[in-house]
Amino acid sequence: MADRGDPPEGPSENGASGSEDEYRSLVFDESFVRAARLQEFSAQERMGEHARAVRSLPGRAVRNGSRAALALVVLIALAFGTAVFLGFRHPYQNSVTRRAEPLRMTVVPLAPRGVVPAGTPAGLFASSPAASFAKGAAGISLPVTRRTDSFSENQVYTALATAKDYLVASSLDLDVLGGNAVRPVESLLDPDQSEQFERSMNAPRDDGQHAATGWLVRFDPAEITPDPEIRVRGTLRYTEAGADTLEVMSDHTFAYVLHPAVSGPQQAGSASLFTVRREMRFRFDRDDLRLHRLEVQTSYVQAGPQSCPADTTGVLRPLLAGERAVVRGPAGTDPYATGRPTAALCGTLAVSSPPDPQQAPPGPSRP
Repeated sequence: MADRGDPPEGPSENGASGSEDEYRSLVFDESFVRAARLQEFSAQERMGEHARAVRSLPGRAVRNGSRAALALVVLIALAFGTAVFLGFRHPYQNSVTRRAEPLRMTVVPLAPRGVVPAGTPAGLFASSPAASFAKGAAGISLPVTRRTDSFSENQVYTALATAKDYLVASSLDLDVLGGNAVRPVESLLDPDQSEQFERSMNAPRDDGQHAATGWLVRFDPAEITPDPEIRVRGTLRYTEAGADTLEVMSDHTFAYVLHPAVSGPQQAGSASLFTVRREMRFRFDRDDLRLHRLEVQTSYVQAGPQSCPADTTGVLRPLLAGERAVVRGPAGTDPYATGRPTAALCGTLAVSSPPDPQQAPPGPSRP
């Protein structure tokens, strides 16, 4: 009797179980055969000596894997080439590693022709060429910026703005003027110039490289108290000095009202005008532009009224209201004039404030 799962004609003669009949409907078409990883040798091939029963065929997965690996290599090559290309076009690439040169400086005292006029701050400014000057940092204006062959407009602007920051810190900061701080100036310098700057502050010398007044404007706080209002006029210019270097040239005149350093309220009409012209050249490489710092190449300073000659390596030594210089320079020098400075080691102050109506009586001369 046939089992419930057997066909009507009875079980197959070969005794195969019913589970094997499940694959009778499976058709091994040509694509299935070709996709096989193993292929049986023909009868003729199996007759050979040491012949194997089957041989391996290159699978489609292997071929697909090779194509994927090739595509990955191509993508890596493209990414590397793109990185190299963008690297060459990066604005801060190709920087040349070099040390900053020492600052070269000249400080020229200007002696007055007669007695230093006295007056009030408003009266001294009104009766001098500084009457039309702007107040404070507003007098250090930036020119219109345009890109150069090797530097973008933004990089040029950064150089000019950093130069202005240096002039503000070294010429207008009251703590710096009074000899109480140097950090606002030093923080803007290239580290290669830090040692020279510190030597100039701690042990100034008249050697053309280590005068404190070549870096900044400074008065002796035991003798001078500068007025907070300072008048400024001047220009900033820039030029490309090479593929990796920008230079900024500054030429500014600063007019200070000075009071004698005495305890208690200041005596009315005892102030005097002091003029400093600073002509400076700054250099920027790409690292300087990125880090907001600069190198000071040259500094040419004319300042008066002072005695001629005067030791101005550590601080400027103004002649105050009512004082006069015993020795004058060889020629007249106008610190308010534009153009190239003319004084060498000492000069005569050709333009100074005329006497104010509240002028103080003449005082003693200072050598």
